[in-house]
Amino acid sequence: MRLMVYEHISGGAYAGQPLEPEVLCEGFAMLRTVVSDLNAAGHKVTVLLDNRLFKLNPPLAADCVVPVFSGEQTKSFLVDKAQISDATYIIAPETGQTLQSLVQLMEKTGKVSLNSQSGAIQNVADKAVLYAALKEKGLPTPKTLVFNVNLSAQRIKQTIKTQLNYPVVFKPSDGVSCAGLCLVKDDTQVEAALSKVKAQSTRQHFIAQEFVKGEAASVSLICADGKAIAISLNKQNVIVATPDSTSSYSGGIVPFEHPLKEEAFKVATLVVEGFSGLRGYIGVDFVLSENGPVVVDVNPRLTTSYVGLSQVACFNVAEAIVEAAVKTKLPPQPKLNGFASFLKLKVSNPTLIDFQETGKIRGVISPPFMVNSLEACMFVSCLGKTLEESLSCCQRIKEHALDIISRGEKFG
Repeated sequence: MRLMVYEHISGGAYAGQPLEPEVLCEGFAMLRTVVSDLNAAGHKVTVLLDNRLFKLNPPLAADCVVPVFSGEQTKSFLVDKAQISDATYIIAPETGQTLQSLVQLMEKTGKVSLNSQSGAIQNVADKAVLYAALKEKGLPTPKTLVFNVNLSAQRIKQTIKTQLNYPVVFKPSDGVSCAGLCLVKDDTQVEAALSKVKAQSTRQHFIAQEFVKGEAASVSLICADGKAIAISLNKQNVIVATPDSTSSYSGGIVPFEHPLKEEAFKVATLVVEGFSGLRGYIGVDFVLSENGPVVVDVNPRLTTSYVGLSQVACFNVAEAIVEAAVKTKLPPQPKLNGFASFLKLKVSNPTLIDFQETGKIRGVISPPFMVNSLEACMFVSCLGKTLEESLSCCQRIKEHALDIISRGEKFG
């Protein structure tokens, strides 16, 4: 098939604007991996790429790469390339209804969309709506309150004390990853947490949840025609910080061996099958608590864990996404081989030579793009027969890359 794949931050939506290095490295890593997998399955792939990235000739196995010079060009380019493709695939955040609106745009072209239906995206993208639905279905989820962003801090404090108790977690209702995420330990942190939420969302409401102790994890699934199959449990290296610091996601491990794996698979399948119109690759985020797996988010799109999953899966996951959308066909019971560990690596002042040399290292999925910042970020993923081998390999790649960039000067 002729496929068009669009990843939002690397694909030109912010052409001419500053790019957040940590988000860029994740976005490009997903783009590069899924394009490589689609190419291996025999598809012809077209991508859009921010012209600043295009000029660097990054490692990307696409058959056609279209440079984008301004964000205003993005939608018209998407429509033009969709019309000469058989199907389209959008990788974008739910924030500000970005994913939903771009999928709607593709649906209007009449071409096959490999994404979930836009209506299904809407149903799970709003965290307040999602948690109400999960609660109604009797699925395990943290106790959640919905607040208007214009409500006074004093009213919010009073409600938390009477209905939740501290510590609680503040989240934008349409946030992705750790954007706007705060751990609020007491009354004194409410104002700052509220400011962070407002800065990351234009929605008129946000959520506050009880803080659930446990391991951060996710389940990757393939969904078709109302049925889903869980593929992997993934560890997430997440720090939920107080408002005076920044919550962060630094990488993870696929698969994650945990006693609650089968229970998490069961719950994730029930979650995904409970929302009509979800299709292809879906990620369900959990906290694996002492009382069992607790659902904290549903991602109706490709997630960063896909990069590691692609390395360990004994089948082509991207082709499974295509078959789920085109043929409503699920893969057989998936088998995984080995472990993939992956991480984001911040670096300072990389040169063009650094970009080119680190990009040649096997395991560097996203080299350090030097775009509007002295800081850059790399994405590294390494496969091993054992978890220890994978982690050791990742560390060696990290040290090699840092040695190239620092010219032998050790820094963190």
